Amino acid sequence: MMRFAVIIAAVLLMSPVAEATEPPLERIRLPKGFSISLYANVPGARSMAVVEKIGVVFVGTRSDSIYAVIDKDRDGRPEQVVRVRSGLKVANGIDWRNNWLYVAEQHRVVRFSAPDLKTLMTASPQVLFDNLPDDPWHGWRYARFGPDGGFYIAIGSPCNICRTNGLEGTIVRMAPGGGKPEIIASGVRNSVGFDFQPTTGELYFTDNGADNMGDDSPPDEFNHAPKKGLWFGFPWFGGGRDRTTEFRGDSLPQEATFPAIEFNAHVASLGMSFYEGRMFPPGFRGDAFVAQHGSWNRTIPDGYRVMRIRFDKKTHRAGKKEIFAAGWLQGETSWGRPVDVKELEDGSLLVSDDKAGRIYRITYQQ
Repeated sequence: MMRFAVIIAAVLLMSPVAEATEPPLERIRLPKGFSISLYANVPGARSMAVVEKIGVVFVGTRSDSIYAVIDKDRDGRPEQVVRVRSGLKVANGIDWRNNWLYVAEQHRVVRFSAPDLKTLMTASPQVLFDNLPDDPWHGWRYARFGPDGGFYIAIGSPCNICRTNGLEGTIVRMAPGGGKPEIIASGVRNSVGFDFQPTTGELYFTDNGADNMGDDSPPDEFNHAPKKGLWFGFPWFGGGRDRTTEFRGDSLPQEATFPAIEFNAHVASLGMSFYEGRMFPPGFRGDAFVAQHGSWNRTIPDGYRVMRIRFDKKTHRAGKKEIFAAGWLQGETSWGRPVDVKELEDGSLLVSDDKAGRIYRITYQQ
């Protein structure tokens, strides 16, 4: 009887991939040869984890739920969207490794046995660490496995501008089996996206600048952390080299590391990924894509797009920034807000949108 109930519950959680109302994707501007299409409808779609082994894209949210977008035949057109977990506390930070789905909740880190979806939906959580700063202000985690096998988690500062304590305002690393997190980077206001440069394995992450410092201050950040222990300036700096009024007269606790790239103020740069595929032209390989969620308190709205960061193919360092995909903002009104970017097995690029509750797929054809 219990097994039958679980099957019925799973059926009820399944939803169609497309709805009658299609997004206005004709408004999205892309470079020549690129096109965008609807991949799936996922309520509150945010962080994504692509799992080629089982033909699934897991999708985290800022609610209590995690979804699976199922593409069994891997043709780029998913058959189903299924809610696979619920009852979590801000289920934003997710990744999958060695048949486990890892979740960085607001207050703890757990994992679920996930060799397949049936097992995942009934698995009990294994608690790996239960003492993350439990504050809803910037409490949505971002999480990802690094090339060293460690599980990395971004932990936001619980404020607009304030002193932080413990693990607040950091990026940490922990062993896949659990244990005390190790601080890798500090002085971080609120990072909701990071990845590792494919050739060097070095960490790059986005960080959101402070609010209420003006329309054009401070910049959002694209940071480079080639080694453990670097300090990125918050709260002495609101973003970039812009000092905060609250800490302007205080001496720095240590030398600050400034951004590799500065973005416009308040564009809310979130998820980022390095491109390693072969669908896009060769010049894209090794570059980074950054989702900009868009401003909420700027006089003239800005962001609501996907940026490309060109990397030098010899030094593997960040070069210039440019707009890759734009059009979610029309005048001063947005119909969508990009959150995360992840690459599918075929080299196409997924973009999640938590405002519209959708995931888009960007492809290239010469």
